[in-house]
Amino acid sequence: MRLLKKRICIIGSGVSGLHLAYSLRNDFDITIIERQSPAQIRRGRVMSTQVHFGPTRTREKRFNMPKWGEQSLIESIHITIGNQKLFVGNLQEPALSVDQRLYYSHFIKDLIEKGVSFRFEKVDKESVEVLIDEFDLVIDCTGKNGSLFPFSIEKDLSPFKTPQRKCIIGYFTGIKANTPLGVSVTVLPELGEMFEIPVVTEYGPATIMFIMAIPNSNLDVFKGIKSAEEFTLKMRSAAQQFFPEIYNRIDRKNFALCDENSFLQTALTPIIRKPYLMVKNKLVVGCGDSVFLNDPITGQGCNLSSYCAEQLYETLIEYKNSKWDVEMGESYWSRTKQYVKEVTEWTNAMTKPLPEHVVQLLLQGAQDQVKANEIAEWFANPTKAYEAFTSTKFIV
Repeated sequence: MRLLKKRICIIGSGVSGLHLAYSLRNDFDITIIERQSPAQIRRGRVMSTQVHFGPTRTREKRFNMPKWGEQSLIESIHITIGNQKLFVGNLQEPALSVDQRLYYSHFIKDLIEKGVSFRFEKVDKESVEVLIDEFDLVIDCTGKNGSLFPFSIEKDLSPFKTPQRKCIIGYFTGIKANTPLGVSVTVLPELGEMFEIPVVTEYGPATIMFIMAIPNSNLDVFKGIKSAEEFTLKMRSAAQQFFPEIYNRIDRKNFALCDENSFLQTALTPIIRKPYLMVKNKLVVGCGDSVFLNDPITGQGCNLSSYCAEQLYETLIEYKNSKWDVEMGESYWSRTKQYVKEVTEWTNAMTKPLPEHVVQLLLQGAQDQVKANEIAEWFANPTKAYEAFTSTKFIV
């Protein structure tokens, strides 16, 4: 007699939800609940930036997710402090950034073709209890807007009560790419940061300009801007005033947003939660930003979501024929906790003035290509960044 597959409901189809669906679909009966259809996602507003570093791209291969073209692979990280370009560090494995509207809608369609069930409807805190009765496990992947369940807060990893940055994001055409193709990180002490990211869109290669302004600083100049035209003009003037190297690569005639929905202003308060609890005597787990919400300053959101999806996959396979209870929830948390701690503490440190020993490391990178490459690798391997930031000794 063939045993019925256990039924899993994934709420949300961001990175964590999609990576879970691909990894789990052969072993379990998967249903994904997403409030928007692929067409609505594709036509809608950008909700984030995403750079998938080497380990995340390796997981995508492991779970047989469809490949993207290789036309805009990110090979390097460019580091500038103030108006001084320090170095270009080379990544060990290339990264890739895809407009998440394209990424999500493409993979949802592919999963539907592969037989995964989707329901396009909104879930709220009242209706979610019905799903707990219907499925063997509910996974909350609702993202940065907050979890549907009262997962307990990890206070030692959640020191902030307010957003540390205003996030100002636009996907633009009309910027000459930097060489070698890479992510440019410009740190303006006491003002904030600019991340310039090569991105794949449905219109072809483009550039994300992502300002992270310290609230109420001189860089926090986008208040009250609502239209695409106003946003474009303000971004151009902000680049001219604060980021002249980028401004000099702007083609003023062709500088424009990819579409009227390709800009965003947001601010979030980082918060880390324990990713499991019991509801109505059933285990519920969270994955991705719904439980592990970091400031975007280190570009780890989608990468941490992917990592935790893989760890949850491993846990579910290990407990495939066992009871799904608190013990399984604790196993999942124990698999992820150290890495979540390292990513979070590095990220939180990056929202503050850089420690002197880290400044010295960056200056060393300007003189030593090996050191520059090691620093670039922080973004792909946050454990190395955590070690660098928490080390009190400075080794020459």
